[in-house]
Amino acid sequence: MGAALDHGIRVLTLFTFSTDNWGRPESEVSELMRTFEGFFRADAPALAAQGVRVTVTGRRDRLPDSLHAAIVKMEDASAAQAEMHVRLAIDYSGRDAILNAARRLQQTDDDSAESFTILLAEAEHAEDPAPDVDLLIRTGGEQRLSNCPLWEIAYAELYFTPCLWPDFGPAELDAAMQEFHTRHRRFGRIPAAVS
Repeated sequence: MGAALDHGIRVLTLFTFSTDNWGRPESEVSELMRTFEGFFRADAPALAAQGVRVTVTGRRDRLPDSLHAAIVKMEDASAAQAEMHVRLAIDYSGRDAILNAARRLQQTDDDSAESFTILLAEAEHAEDPAPDVDLLIRTGGEQRLSNCPLWEIAYAELYFTPCLWPDFGPAELDAAMQEFHTRHRRFGRIPAAVS
């Protein structure tokens, strides 16, 4: 997290467990749930002490009770932190979130993008709407998005790396950020003429 802060990253979303990942072997899923719980109980408090707010986006009803309790405790303990916001997407589906928000949008009179973004946050079980993603880093050599936060990445720059997630560290983040800073982000517009 320190490397992210050094680069001025204030919101960092880590897509850790897709709803599709429930289809993996039970032993692997159980180990991942234990790993998440260990993080929230042992590692996340140190982040809060450094000014990092930690939250989870995604479904919570299928998570083990002990993991759910650890998440709630960490979110409460870090709620006032403002140096950085780390969002972990656990049991998350970008498609499901959009579909659920669209269903709720039909029941309102406000069909603006801003209203939809608020409904999406509620569908994602997030306290606040997520800001648009500037850079999406896909590790492990995959060349796909895998049901990530789809609404938020509408204008994201994409960076693919063969580095596996457990090995992705400060040097890899530096490389991704250097590449990001070479991009010309126009958001569909034509750049102003240089005189």
